[in-house]
Amino acid sequence: MGYAMDGLHALDLTLFAAATFAAAFVTGLAGFAFGIVAAAVWLHFLSPIQAAALIIALGLIVQGAAVGKLRNAIKLTRLIPFLVGGAIGVPIGGEVLRWTDPASLRMGIGAILVVFSLYSLARPKLASATNAGAAADGTIGVVNGIIGGSTGLAGIVAAVWCSLRGWTPAEQRAVFQPVGVATFVMTGLWLGGTGMIGAEIGWLFLIGLPALAAGTWAGLKLFSKLDEAGFRRVWDGSGQVGAPLRVAIMNRRLRVVASP
Repeated sequence: MGYAMDGLHALDLTLFAAATFAAAFVTGLAGFAFGIVAAAVWLHFLSPIQAAALIIALGLIVQGAAVGKLRNAIKLTRLIPFLVGGAIGVPIGGEVLRWTDPASLRMGIGAILVVFSLYSLARPKLASATNAGAAADGTIGVVNGIIGGSTGLAGIVAAVWCSLRGWTPAEQRAVFQPVGVATFVMTGLWLGGTGMIGAEIGWLFLIGLPALAAGTWAGLKLFSKLDEAGFRRVWDGSGQVGAPLRVAIMNRRLRVVASP
């Protein structure tokens, strides 16, 4: 099965499946964080390109399923600025992923995960963006696209921004989830078109599918039983999932896996 199967041990594959289940469960429940949870574990034994491609491929399925549940709440006019910005940012992020040294990129991804974990733990008071307009949304879309294109973590910036916009939980999900799906699609097309997706990613994708299906089903099942207060607690906690592992990513002893 190529590099992925030759270079990974049984424990690595077990951790890969377990992280996929956990990431799908959190996404089905909170509406985002697939890449946050998955990358915290995957980057210990996968290269940044492999991790980003798998976050996109598997995350697209779980996010797509969740978006289907919210289709009646989606407002296209609200999404357009984010999508236009994402179309600008994704190619930039894709080229960062292509040319940046894997070890440096891994450390950069780890930094993003740690910062988001600290934000979720502290929940600092930030200025309200209730009156922000389409230009601000578009700028966030560009940043979201750059991060999504270079790491696969397409939902972090959009999710935080949506909470600052003062929208209800349902309105937030109806924005950051479709934006995440669109960013995944754009990033996947860019990575595929530039030849960065190899055969080993296909094998890992197939291995992860059963865990993805089980985790998504469990997360959506629990989400259907949450009230608004429960959703906010889940949102706060979702950023903290796997925090110790994300800190470990920053550890210098993390072994470097060469890019495929």
